[in-house]
Amino acid sequence: MMSPSHKALAVHLLTATGAVLAMLAMLAAVDGSWNLMWFWLVVAFAVDGIDGPLARRYKVGRNAPRYDGALMDLIIDYITYVFIPAYALFASGLLPEWAGWFATILIIYASIIYFADTGMKTRDYSFSGFPGCWNMAVLVFFALEPSSWVILLLVVLLAISMFLPLKFVHPVRTARWRKLTLPATSLWVVLAGLAVATDFNLSGWAEWALAATSIYLVLAGVVQQALYGPNG
Repeated sequence: MMSPSHKALAVHLLTATGAVLAMLAMLAAVDGSWNLMWFWLVVAFAVDGIDGPLARRYKVGRNAPRYDGALMDLIIDYITYVFIPAYALFASGLLPEWAGWFATILIIYASIIYFADTGMKTRDYSFSGFPGCWNMAVLVFFALEPSSWVILLLVVLLAISMFLPLKFVHPVRTARWRKLTLPATSLWVVLAGLAVATDFNLSGWAEWALAATSIYLVLAGVVQQALYGPNG
């Protein structure tokens, strides 16, 4: 059997695979292979959802303290959640050139400041402000293809909301409504995978479901905050 230190180290190694997935996604993006890029980003998203619970279960901070799993995760998240999706939004043609420049610079600049915010987590393990999940937002733009003005407006609103005292649920760690949030997140991942597999030609029900789960994940924390207060 593996020792606790070896199990903890294995979790670190799992987290580190996100860097490899990020490189594969970036290479695909530079080549304009958007489906392949999104495939790797969805896989990276799934790994990111798994390694956190495993890190807490195997107590990586105590059993493998030499490596900072939180720092490793944050670096990979910035690349896969922010940098590559911002590039995809710019290079895909979803926005006209001037808007693409504006949106891309806004996303990467606002996000690096947010990722350095030591107060990004609330007491209930939600996020304070939009947590920079641009991978999810841009994938929805690819799948639903709203007008460029709608995309630009949403990018601006989400970027502003990063610095407002609004709560956004963590799909795994926020306890309140977890029985609804976890299935919604799982369905979102399935629909994202389906979008990639079908070259973003989702059927009507799948488009509605992707939109609905996205809206839930964006607004659930805000609704909780309105119902139970900022510390509820």
